Amino acid sequence: MEDVLASLAGQHEQLDAVLSALHDDDWTRASRCDGWDVRDVVLHLAQTDELALASLEGRFAEHLQSVAGSFGAAANVDDGAAALVAAERGQPPVEVHERWRTGAACLRHALDDADPHARVTWVAGQLSVHTLATTRLAEAWIHTGDVADAVGVDVPATGTIQHVAHLAWRTLPYAFDRAGRRLHGAVALDLRAPDGATWTFVPPEGVPTTTIRGDALDLCLVAARRVDPAATGLTGDGPDVAAVLELVRTYA
Repeated sequence: MEDVLASLAGQHEQLDAVLSALHDDDWTRASRCDGWDVRDVVLHLAQTDELALASLEGRFAEHLQSVAGSFGAAANVDDGAAALVAAERGQPPVEVHERWRTGAACLRHALDDADPHARVTWVAGQLSVHTLATTRLAEAWIHTGDVADAVGVDVPATGTIQHVAHLAWRTLPYAFDRAGRRLHGAVALDLRAPDGATWTFVPPEGVPTTTIRGDALDLCLVAARRVDPAATGLTGDGPDVAAVLELVRTYA
């Protein structure tokens, strides 16, 4: 948990540095999130960090009702996120930036104070505080990339993505269940880290039936739905290679 929180703080610092260098026109640049500009992406991060804070404080349902009650239940998570952004779109960039920065700091403080094993409510259901922290790290990393891509800033991958890759691997059963699909057996990942090291995630229950190999950044971008698996060098063997690359994800 301590390492995840340190990585989350580092990711927030990286995004804050990118945002602090933007001009007003940069905030209206289209991002790789369909229909969202940079300001929308940062607003979404602020909204979901606030939702995570509410979860840690035991008021998830009340907070969700207060922000989403006016437009009712969404068909899915993506539609709900889009509706939340649409409801508050158009605020000045400086206000969106400060709202995100303040909320992110409050979230880190609450996560640091919480029991990492405690169960809290989230969009996907009940999960541990540790998993919630990792999910927030993954989303911060994804959207840092969205902002950087929109404004033409190069943000190199770091060891932070080890947490993102591990989350994607660990939640594969959830991803398959959500899609109504069946895994034939356990899955392993054999990934090349940004520094050239090898990250291997092996199931504790024994020999995997499917193994995915390749660049860790590619795997994380595929799981974030930012790159098509066919455009990467990811390979593998076993009965679930294609299905894993189709369904792997890092968010609820």
